Amino acid sequence: MPTARIPLPDLNNLDADQQRVADEVASGPRKEVRGPVHVWLHSPELASRAQKLGEFLRWSTTLDARVSELVILVTARHYECKYMWDNHVRLALQAGVTQMVVDAIDARRPPSFAMADEAAAYAFTSEMLERHDVSDGTLAEARSVLGDRGVVEMGAIIGHYHNGAIALAIAGIAPRR
Repeated sequence: MPTARIPLPDLNNLDADQQRVADEVASGPRKEVRGPVHVWLHSPELASRAQKLGEFLRWSTTLDARVSELVILVTARHYECKYMWDNHVRLALQAGVTQMVVDAIDARRPPSFAMADEAAAYAFTSEMLERHDVSDGTLAEARSVLGDRGVVEMGAIIGHYHNGAIALAIAGIAPRR
């Protein structure tokens, strides 16, 4: 009986376009094809472009890695994407997000923040995900703390990880153990 989920491309049996993208991914900072990129290989051009955007959003924005990882965790929790959550908790902690903040996000409680950039990023991300918009006050605070470029990049992180959560859901990818 066929599965209701989209199966992952067999990494040992890719067509030429898929293999080109898989090689590109494996030779970059990700080091391996997994997660949403593995799903996106069904569309090699999408996989190539999305993984390049993902590389920029993970490693090259103006945002501190701590802020980026906080935004990713809030997004993962919003979409109940356990795979994404499990992959980014360790990264968030390594980047300086505190365990108390991680636990509060996991419990869907507003965390207390010692740093203004974290508070602004959390408020912006939470409002955007819950309301599909942000209030003028939240936007003004985020702009004040993170700058216009940082706010735009933060919005792109939310969108990219939303896209990743969708890919993971349609393929039924469980968290790595």
